[in-house]
This record gives sequence, structure tokens and C-alpha cells, in this order.
Amino acid sequence: MQRKTLTAQEIANYIGVHVDTIYTMVRQKEIPHVRVRRRILFNIETIDAWMRGLEQKSLEAM
Repeated sequence: MQRKTLTAQEIANYIGVHVDTIYTMVRQKEIPHVRVRRRILFNIETIDAWMRGLEQKSLEAM
């Protein structure tokens, strides 16, 4: 069974940004995430959909 959630470090590597950027985006509620006590987790399917939405918005702005 494959994991469906990623940590902040894993999601930073996945989308190609620094982990500090991820924490800033979490604080500013710019990236979908879930908190489980002190851990911040990201659902890989939700992140993929979120990124597709960002891509679509940038294409529409062209």
C-alpha cells in the first residue's frame, strides 16, 4: 500500500521549492494541508489537483 500523505520536506521536494517556502505557505493558508497534532501533512492527490488549478489560472491569465 502506497502512502497518500507527504511531510513538509517531502512536498517541498515534490514541487521543487525550499521547505521554508512550504511552511510560509501553510502559515498564509496558500497550500492545502491537514494538521495532525503538531504534524503538517499533505495529501498527494489534493496537491496535484491544487497545482493543476494554479496552472489553469496562469494559462487563463495569458
